Amino acid sequence: MQHDGYRLSFAPEDIDARAAHAFLVGAYWSEGIPLALVERSIANSLCIALLAEGQGQVGFARVVTDRTTFAYLCDVYVLDAHRGRGLANWMIETLLAHADLQGLRRFMLFTRDAHAVYAGHGFSPLAKPQRGMEIVRPGLYLKP
Repeated sequence: MQHDGYRLSFAPEDIDARAAHAFLVGAYWSEGIPLALVERSIANSLCIALLAEGQGQVGFARVVTDRTTFAYLCDVYVLDAHRGRGLANWMIETLLAHADLQGLRRFMLFTRDAHAVYAGHGFSPLAKPQRGMEIVRPGLYLKP
């Protein structure tokens, strides 16, 4: 899948854990995350890489899923220098069309920004948030 000097890939050999880590270690949702945890999360997820010709991985997303009933979209990013070109939309659209993610009962994500981007792909606020619960450990990766 190519578009104006960019390519998307699900191939494990194209997923650059170090590039993902370089972004995720400073992201609000995973600040301080160790490289080993990023590598493990990639190994246990369906991942997509956004690759720029001659520049390597400039975007990434992963889905945690049983490939049958449920999926959770996370760790979505496009580097600042590559934003504003519709690349995040292209990456999400391609990811949502993946054969392993068809016919799922529920597809979720949590984000504090870019709601309009995700709404354009069918995501909406939780219909019944009172049914959901979570365990949150803020700053988990920043503790010694």
